[in-house]
Amino acid sequence: MVGRVEFTWESAAESHAGKVRAANEDSILNRRDIHLWAVADGMGGHLAGAEASRLVVEALGSTLPSGDIHDFSRQVKEALELANRSLVNKGLEEGKGISGSTVAIFFSIENKASVVWVGDSRVYRYRRGELSQISRDHNQMEEWIAQGLIDRKDARKHSPSNIITRAIGADERLEPDEKVLDVEPSDTYLICSDGLYNEVSDEELTRLLTTGHCAFAAKQLIELALAREARDNVSVVVVHARCEDDAETRTRINPRVAVDQ
Repeated sequence: MVGRVEFTWESAAESHAGKVRAANEDSILNRRDIHLWAVADGMGGHLAGAEASRLVVEALGSTLPSGDIHDFSRQVKEALELANRSLVNKGLEEGKGISGSTVAIFFSIENKASVVWVGDSRVYRYRRGELSQISRDHNQMEEWIAQGLIDRKDARKHSPSNIITRAIGADERLEPDEKVLDVEPSDTYLICSDGLYNEVSDEELTRLLTTGHCAFAAKQLIELALAREARDNVSVVVVHARCEDDAETRTRINPRVAVDQ
């Protein structure tokens, strides 16, 4: 754990429709000025899905953080509640069924951060050579794993991993999950939609996040997904916590992190 540290946050965001989908239903939030980042993945047909994810990101973007990480968290959740009510009411009024979105959010104050999520968009952390998935998907696969019905190492062999169990706009009762974290110097965080991690392995994520160079990593992650099937929209936000000590190391992009395509 570190003491009270002032971080300089750096970030970069990229999004692409992929090779199959006609439209991009993802929306991204890259608010380095208020230390708030998010990826939302819309559902319900390309127009409804795109509108849903945009509404979620706009609600989050109106947040004006103050106080500590818990105050910030309360404001983020209030924004999600607002978006949820709007989408639920819209579905009832128009009679077109569910128009919803997943969302994964990362935000920070001082040396504290929080991850809030609904659905299967993810947040990862790269720290000292190790990649950790901070969020846990709200989908059928995770429920089976929790119930001991399948082993995590066999999860990719099963097809219903894309059946999500929570989404913004799906129900009047919204149940986001949250993890509060201690931030350390040189931490790198990745927020992404399932279009990325369904195409790119954890080993490849690790190799590209090693540099701590946000723009380079974000661009290369999208390129790598597109070099594969890219069956879904692909969105990434890469965030790096920099302090005086790692000012030099972050500028050195190691050419050996290139990933075979």
